Amino acid sequence: MNEIVLDSQGWAEMTQDRPGDMLRLAREQRGMTIADVAGVTRVAQRQLEAIERSDFSALPGTPYAVGFARAYARAVGADEVAVARGVRAELGAADPTERYEMFEPVDPARIPPRRLAWVSAIIAGLLGTAYAVWRTQFFSASTDQEVSDLANRAAEQAPTLQGRASQTSAAAPQVAQDAPVVLTAAEDVWLRIYDAQGIRLLEKQMVKGESYTVPAQANNPMILTGRPNALVVTVGGKTVAPLGSPERTISDVPISAAALLARPVAPAITDEAPKPLPAPVAQPSNPITLSASTMRAMDEAGSEPAAPAGQ
Repeated sequence: MNEIVLDSQGWAEMTQDRPGDMLRLAREQRGMTIADVAGVTRVAQRQLEAIERSDFSALPGTPYAVGFARAYARAVGADEVAVARGVRAELGAADPTERYEMFEPVDPARIPPRRLAWVSAIIAGLLGTAYAVWRTQFFSASTDQEVSDLANRAAEQAPTLQGRASQTSAAAPQVAQDAPVVLTAAEDVWLRIYDAQGIRLLEKQMVKGESYTVPAQANNPMILTGRPNALVVTVGGKTVAPLGSPERTISDVPISAAALLARPVAPAITDEAPKPLPAPVAQPSNPITLSASTMRAMDEAGSEPAAPAGQ
């Protein structure tokens, strides 16, 4: 395209008109159509037609109106500063500094509609809520009710465990605080072992019969699993109490040797048969009735001192 250079007299005549008239006249002098200008500026034809009518209220706002008008002016070789000044005057937002501004308009056809934006925001919110609920259900620690149930169960078993411990304490050697901790899967179970810094030591699906020895140098190792009852935990070969309630997710439960030994001892499994209950004592069918004189004589005999032996 060849640029059309207007002399000062021509611009003086054009500046007497409104910005839309100035741009339309420049476009016609270039022999361009609205579609040609839209292809160069990537501004929708309806927006360009509104600019030629000087109907700037149909545009999204002052910045868009000024930017679209500047792009139109550059496409047809008009003075974009004068056009921008006229647009601001039309909108009542003239800039007293009249400083030159560069504005690259956005293709309105590529701007997503407001309804699509709202639908996308609602879908994103629903997905975020669903993820938060799933994460809470899967990674939640034991609730206060679960902790209370464990404490009550341990308190009920304490007398029995203490009695058995007193009987076997002399024969059974004490387990060292640094004894190896071994986790054995009684059933298929997923678990994660990590230390105090959050470094993962193990994360896998253990199959039935598989064992894992907690590293002795681990810093306060802890466990996360959804099936603590599927694990058999031993310290130095000695079985300790279950890590949590059956089918309840546990997390941040210490599994160092010292922490496990401080837990209640698991009840020992014995092959002793239950002792039979004593047979009830047969009661006489006819009760014996004593007279009042006999009862008095028995009371007097019981109150007298016993005679010495040999007299």
